[in-house]
Amino acid sequence: MGGDHGPDVTVAAAAQALKRVSSLELVIVGDESRVTPVLKQHGLSNNARVEFVHAPQVVGMEERPSAALRGKRESSMRRAIDCVKSGDAAASVSAGNTGALMTIARFVLKTLPGVDRPAICSTMPGLERSTHMLDLGANVDSTSAELFRFAVMGSVFAESIDNRSNPSVALLNIGEEEIKGNDRVKQTAALLENSPLNYVGFAEGNDIFAGKFDVVVCDGFVGNVALKSSEGVARMLSDMASQEFRRTWLTRFGALCAMPSLKALKNRADPRHYNGASLLGLRGTVVKSHGSADMVSFGTAIDVAVAEAEKSVPTRISHLLEELLQESE
Repeated sequence: MGGDHGPDVTVAAAAQALKRVSSLELVIVGDESRVTPVLKQHGLSNNARVEFVHAPQVVGMEERPSAALRGKRESSMRRAIDCVKSGDAAASVSAGNTGALMTIARFVLKTLPGVDRPAICSTMPGLERSTHMLDLGANVDSTSAELFRFAVMGSVFAESIDNRSNPSVALLNIGEEEIKGNDRVKQTAALLENSPLNYVGFAEGNDIFAGKFDVVVCDGFVGNVALKSSEGVARMLSDMASQEFRRTWLTRFGALCAMPSLKALKNRADPRHYNGASLLGLRGTVVKSHGSADMVSFGTAIDVAVAEAEKSVPTRISHLLEELLQESE
């Protein structure tokens, strides 16, 4: 029910996901009066692989998380997460209010042993390979111990989702030199250096999209600023290129000649193929889709949730954290 487009996008994406993944079964949660017509439109109303759960309430995109937690127990968001809690679903995907989703998921599912705060992890495109980055906004002031746990979660995520053996982990900083950074970053670096993780040192902001690292760790304040800045730069470059190609008849001809390369570039960097931010550190799988997601974008978020559920990412994170905590005692 959430996001800019609601059931028109989420149900359409669900129908396509069922075609892509033969083993997939879906629980679609929402307001019956709004969702039922869309289910019929996509031929899902009598599909044996689809279960519908009615939820009369909707969490607004601007609603305060605390208000959603207390007053929206019958919302589609809450009931979807309840399905994960009860075991009726292996994962939950939502395009709704991020703060409310994090708050409700944390309240219902609880955090894994040793995890104080969940983190938002998403995938960034890169020249050589994609990079998983966390935290992207769940925690604006994290301790060194929490950043260390983010690194553990990110490493398990990269290894599970991308099948990357011993993934490289970097810590976002203002420089690569050991003397740079605040005390929290330096303390986190010391913890990572003495861990079995494949810690490779500091990463600067311009390294995020170079594809040099499998995982980049930072606190939510820095991560969210970096994410939004990169989105802004991407939009600016796209708009500027469009303006320049339309400036004269000669530039229009140049654009026509470059069309195959431009299409390939657009597809390679298409943000719809990187949609789906995972809330890591919970006792269950929850994936946040961008609110403006179209059918392709929301389908990507569903694919992320499927991959996490198949690889039992929360369980893997829990086991590694337990091992590391026992070693430190």
